Amino acid sequence: MADSFLQALLAVSTPGVLILIIIGVLFGIIGGSIPGFTVTMAILVVFPFTFAMDPISGVALMIGVFVGGYSGGIVSGVMLGIPGTPSSITTVYDGYPMAQNGEPGRALGIGMLASFFGTLISIAVLVFFGPLIAQMSMHFRPWEITGLIVFALTLVAGLSNGAMLKGLLAALIGLFITTVGLDRNSNLRFDFDLAFLSSGFEILPVMIGVFAFTQLMGNIEKLKEETHQDTQAPDASVNIPYRHIVRDIGQQKLNTLRSSLIGSLVGALPGTGGTVANFISYDQARKFSRHPERFGKGIPDGIVASEASNNAVVGGAFVPTLALGIPGDLPMAIMMGVLILHGIQPGPLMFEQNPILVGAIYASLLLGAVIMVIFQLLLVRWFARISQIPQQVLVPVVLMLCAVGSYALNNNLFDIWVLFGFGIIGYLLWKAGVPLTPLILGVVLGNNLESQVFRAMELDDSWLTFLTRPLSASFFILAAVSVVVALIQNRKIANKLSATENG
Repeated sequence: MADSFLQALLAVSTPGVLILIIIGVLFGIIGGSIPGFTVTMAILVVFPFTFAMDPISGVALMIGVFVGGYSGGIVSGVMLGIPGTPSSITTVYDGYPMAQNGEPGRALGIGMLASFFGTLISIAVLVFFGPLIAQMSMHFRPWEITGLIVFALTLVAGLSNGAMLKGLLAALIGLFITTVGLDRNSNLRFDFDLAFLSSGFEILPVMIGVFAFTQLMGNIEKLKEETHQDTQAPDASVNIPYRHIVRDIGQQKLNTLRSSLIGSLVGALPGTGGTVANFISYDQARKFSRHPERFGKGIPDGIVASEASNNAVVGGAFVPTLALGIPGDLPMAIMMGVLILHGIQPGPLMFEQNPILVGAIYASLLLGAVIMVIFQLLLVRWFARISQIPQQVLVPVVLMLCAVGSYALNNNLFDIWVLFGFGIIGYLLWKAGVPLTPLILGVVLGNNLESQVFRAMELDDSWLTFLTRPLSASFFILAAVSVVVALIQNRKIANKLSATENG
């Protein structure tokens, strides 16, 4: 493994790949700095440019965006009080008050260093636990993999902001989308005698349409409200008090470690991601603090907890994606799509069949973290200006890039229609309160789920085998339990809300 990592490090350290990582980090920071743009949007925009690249270059570019995007949200959060990404919401709680107290540079510097250390700790988690989980999953057969995918989908649906049934519906819609076109036996289905449906839908236009188009339409809806908000313009003269922030971080060693481990653990769970890690680590930091009453007034502890945890999600999220072939969240689903497009199937065998590529992922994360903290600390005043880009300019430019990216996939005009068609569907579902992440994961995992079910039935045509094999049965039981628990929690939340309204 050491030899593979050294080869991967040499491959990633070439000028061409380093430039791609730098471009990815810069674009990620820019995307994260713009309120409403989100890390996922940045990744979706860059995704099509990886088609013509070799696997290492494509993955390095995407990882650069991934690392930069999670750290970029701190800029608008501190300067405007508006989180650039959902995973930097709790950064605003103490970052913005610190900026209002005349210390924006200190708040930004603390957050940037916390982001850096959070990423480093998450890389260590990935390096140590990724191969271990992969080795354990080598014993998985089609029945176990089927159960794991079903469990992942129900877990994601169960974490869909209290909309359990809608989350399950979204996951089923995603699975249905993958059944359009030819099946594994070359039989046409759900093509409605339309020639352009015979090959099914490409993952990329569907993902961009469902998520990016919907997000942009939501931004347009909020545009009128934002014009009436009295927000403070970023101060272009922001300076980082380097010695002060180094001393601040030195006093936050335990908080940094705890928050990073929380982020890594939460990132490894399907359907959670940076937002959940953000709130959990912030809550834990306040509980362990000697001065909990200072939280929300501009205390370094809160900024460190938020930024260390949401950046630690990066390494943690790669664990189930690489080791099991199960993406934990939407950005990881896109990252998995990059690997699949290059003919690489994430899963247990990836560590044996593509050790250099796995090593390249480790190396890209490490180099991306170093590049991220350097650029953040040196160019912070310019990133502060980025957060002021108006939505009137942003929305049409991003839509154009999305359309070009979808067309570039196969040079097929139909893919652009797929983008806008699923964009409208995604927007209507979003307006109806249906979570979109389960739908996207259903699209990403659908083909694998169908393949594993068919393989299992070819080996043993009895459906009872799924329940008689201990491990696969355990996954199905966990899936059922997650549904029941989520329904109970939703009912409790609904009862509390109704009691509050009646009271």
